[in-house]
Amino acid sequence: MQILVTVASRHGATAEIGSAIADVLRADGHTVDEAAPEEVVDLTGYDAVVLGSAVYTAHWLPAARDFGARFAADLRDRTVWVFSSGLATQPAASANSPHELLALMQNVGALGHRAFAGRLLRSELAFAERALIAGARAKEGDHRDFDAVRGWAGQLAEHLRAVAPAPAQTV
Repeated sequence: MQILVTVASRHGATAEIGSAIADVLRADGHTVDEAAPEEVVDLTGYDAVVLGSAVYTAHWLPAARDFGARFAADLRDRTVWVFSSGLATQPAASANSPHELLALMQNVGALGHRAFAGRLLRSELAFAERALIAGARAKEGDHRDFDAVRGWAGQLAEHLRAVAPAPAQTV
């Protein structure tokens, strides 16, 4: 199957989660393209899409939300999963705005959502971001669990194998 993994990431940590997902899907025999949401102009040829975003102030990044809105009709015709990466001390599930995420998932027909803890390096942050993080008392460091990421990606690969059309038999 042809799969698009598209991830909105401000400082690269969430994009690295997307790349780990793409690697597992490739290892399972799928053709996988990776692109930032704002770079995608067409979904023609893709059977499945994995859409991810970093979570800031309880919201997905605008590029991921815009991608969902732009391609909603096309996404509903494909197999879609979404994931979030949030504050290192707070899994993205509790950092996400639940109503916003539910609306996005319904709009694109996503089969599921997975939240992952993220990476927080104060040296990467702008002044305003550091002020927000200080108020949230977030713990600095890389708290991403790549075993969990690869495990989830393995579940996606298993689902895709189950729904893939059987190869044509030659006589």
